[in-house]
Amino acid sequence: MTAKGEARARVALQRLETLWLNTGTLCNLACKSCYIESSPANDALVYLSLAEAEAYLDEALLLGTREIGFTGGEPFMNRDMVAMLGAALGRGFDVIVLTNAMRPMRRFETELNALPRERLVMRVSLDHFTRAVHEAERGPRSWDKALEGLKWLGASGFRIAVAGRMLEDERTARSGYAHLFHELGISPEHLVLFPAMDAGADVPEISESCWGILGVSPAAMMCATSRMVVKARGADRPHVVACTLLPYDPRFALGSSLAGAGGAIPLNHPHCARFCVLGGASCSG
Repeated sequence: MTAKGEARARVALQRLETLWLNTGTLCNLACKSCYIESSPANDALVYLSLAEAEAYLDEALLLGTREIGFTGGEPFMNRDMVAMLGAALGRGFDVIVLTNAMRPMRRFETELNALPRERLVMRVSLDHFTRAVHEAERGPRSWDKALEGLKWLGASGFRIAVAGRMLEDERTARSGYAHLFHELGISPEHLVLFPAMDAGADVPEISESCWGILGVSPAAMMCATSRMVVKARGADRPHVVACTLLPYDPRFALGSSLAGAGGAIPLNHPHCARFCVLGGASCSG
């Protein structure tokens, strides 16, 4: 129930369309508004191993999953990352990698160039189309390295997407990014703009009646079609969580198998409203 005594909205898993593998929370950057608090020192989620990833890839294959997403932290901090990419691609999945395209990724240039490209999308985080705003979030000297990584991916024939933040109206944001892409000589397939994630901002609770009031379908929520695998520090094995945004909250932990992670998820976290229901966003979008 919500604080007002209304029935809280819940979302059932309709199909496991996307399985996210969190490769660990260690990152070469410490961004100010990172929802997962990744940094060079945060290993609250430890590195996922190739063998652990392959077990979930095999289970996902049996469940008819279409897409595998790799996220972190910075996925390329994990030495098994390219091997995990190969394992996912070799099983016929569509694959998306969320990366900052900086030094951790660039150290694997030779290995990455050996991978097939058709089903692989490299989605690079670029917080804004200007250096000042991007570096205010990600730190000094992060802009040039990210752009160099983007250009390398484009020149190497990779399919590219870019993820940014919606800090102005959408038309202005898309125009600014389009100008930047033209200057860089790259042509990303997608530009995903995420809503601002202000953890201190007040958001309403989502009740069952909100679906009709807002004109939003439960089927459009991430937890209707995706799950994420994480491995907590000190744990013997990985486990499945309902949402990419909520890897630490025990209320969203669903056990060790994909088969047992299909229950209905109560939308009882502010991110549910902020990012998904009201923000209309999706990590796969």
